[in-house]
Amino acid sequence: MDINHNKDLGTKQKALAINLDPAIYGSFAEIGAGQDVAANFFKAGASSGTIAKTMSAYDMTFSDAIYGTQQVKRYVTEQRLLAMLEKEYDLLIERLVEQRGHNTTFFAFSDTFSALNYFKTNDGHGWMGVRFQLEPNGKYQDVLLHVKLLDNNNNLQQQAVGVLGVNLIYACFNYYKQPLSFLLSLMDDLSKDRIQVDMIHFEGPEFTKVDNRLMSLYLVKYGFSDAALFGPNGKNRQPSEVLYKKHIVVVRGRFRPVINVHIDMLKTGVEQFLDEPDVDKDSVVVITELTLQSLKERDADENADIDEKDFLDRVDILCSLGQNVLISNFHEYYKLVAYLSKITKLKMGVVLGYPNLEYIFTEEHYQNLPGGILESFATLFSRKVKVFIYPTLRDGQIWNSEKFTLPPHLIDLYQYLIANNKIEDIKNYNKSNLNLQTDKVLQLIKEGADGWEQFVPAEVAAIIKERCLFGYACEVKSDNTATPKAEL
Repeated sequence: MDINHNKDLGTKQKALAINLDPAIYGSFAEIGAGQDVAANFFKAGASSGTIAKTMSAYDMTFSDAIYGTQQVKRYVTEQRLLAMLEKEYDLLIERLVEQRGHNTTFFAFSDTFSALNYFKTNDGHGWMGVRFQLEPNGKYQDVLLHVKLLDNNNNLQQQAVGVLGVNLIYACFNYYKQPLSFLLSLMDDLSKDRIQVDMIHFEGPEFTKVDNRLMSLYLVKYGFSDAALFGPNGKNRQPSEVLYKKHIVVVRGRFRPVINVHIDMLKTGVEQFLDEPDVDKDSVVVITELTLQSLKERDADENADIDEKDFLDRVDILCSLGQNVLISNFHEYYKLVAYLSKITKLKMGVVLGYPNLEYIFTEEHYQNLPGGILESFATLFSRKVKVFIYPTLRDGQIWNSEKFTLPPHLIDLYQYLIANNKIEDIKNYNKSNLNLQTDKVLQLIKEGADGWEQFVPAEVAAIIKERCLFGYACEVKSDNTATPKAEL
């Protein structure tokens, strides 16, 4: 693991180190609250060695005139950031490459932020990125990130942006070969109660071996964010930009591997959600969620590490099925709903198996809440959330919400939720799938047993064989590449 960055290097020292490097030269363009990044380089001294230009397109009309009118009529977006980076980097090359391109690694730093307003009625957040060369006349690399500002003071939020910007630029030139060190260094001179980074994306020739899905995992694993999202193409996405003003259907699972039951849960759960009268069918986003706990072996203690290859194996399958994947640190369902409710005000659907219905009604899971189970349910079963229950087969009987038994003191609470249409059984499920268990299918795959393919979707079986996932038996060629074992 490549965690070897110098944690003792302060913001001023980093800025000065960049300023004193004669090869590094670039421009700063900052919108909104992000005015402190360039200021840190000026204050460090010797800034003329680094700064070709600084500017702020604070006015929206000026911003549009410089960077063009974007499709999204908001100014704190990834689209706006990319337009800024492209414009500023191209200007550097156009104006300076003949003069000093032979001995300079150019960079363009840009950010667009909305800090806490005067009345403190908004959430501070923004986008930040660097387009940079690592050798004179070389191709450029991009690093982009989205940041939530948590300080309860506008000036402190601006200061945090300034520190983070210095950390980002320093990391681009010093930790580009060590992605985890790169990530961890972003929090130098900051703390996780001041900022959250919920999206980071590496792109360029130097980053061809960086798996951005793994970087999403690191964001959650190392506490930069409670959740991270990426799409079917494996590209990291900022959750608010994907889920804003959308209906959300979320299905949580271990997906190790995806089996027919998972597909049926997704299909039937989404179909039933779409039948809800207050759901706009054209504004629905489906999410498959993996929690940090689900990425560990069953019964592993909370300090156990995550098998990164196993994580990527599961993600490869989900992405191949066209799924958006959310990685979260929300062990309890009400925390997941609370997080999503901050992004969208539209109705959400939570699809879960019958055993999880038993789990969420187990009071011991809410001992840390002053209001106990009632406090958690106020969020989980809010006005805009509905839970869909997929049945389970036990001892030859099908168990669903109608057969759910509870302690006497919780029966009235449960009946209230049923009467108010907050819990509904999934009806058109495939009964033949109820005999399947994920762990049993995984065992059959590892053992190379005949017929395991019938328990998973055809495309999943093909990928497992092709890539030798989940312990599927492979032979090793002379060039050390794995191939599926020949079937006799």
